[in-house]
Amino acid sequence: MANDLNKFIVIGRLVRDPELRYTQSGTPVASFSIANSKSWTQNNEKKEQTSFFNCVAWSKAGEIITQYMKKGSQIQITGRLQQRTWEDQSGNKRSTLEVNVEEFQFLGSSNKNTQSESHDHKSPMPDDNPFSDDSIPF
Repeated sequence: MANDLNKFIVIGRLVRDPELRYTQSGTPVASFSIANSKSWTQNNEKKEQTSFFNCVAWSKAGEIITQYMKKGSQIQITGRLQQRTWEDQSGNKRSTLEVNVEEFQFLGSSNKNTQSESHDHKSPMPDDNPFSDDSIPF
């Protein structure tokens, strides 16, 4: 068996509000797209390129993203790329490449007047944490 790796990390802003729906068995699934921009200077002219990524978050992750994120919110996504194929109503084969979200972190707010929030889905801090910010050496 091959030891393949499929890991995708991106930081971007939501293109629109996430959409939450449920599978027939009742599992929540959120769909959203994020924009990731790169800028550079070429011949004293500023250039920018934006890529768009469709994302899918399942279960509690999908509910949390839908609850707290809105169009323009910045988020870090870690997940895997997954190709999905289907047949449309005309019988044509269609496919899409999307990010299946495994971890996420809210990085900020689209509104500069709002205080930035950071939520780490994978490793929340326990309430009984014996360490303070002063005891961390970095």
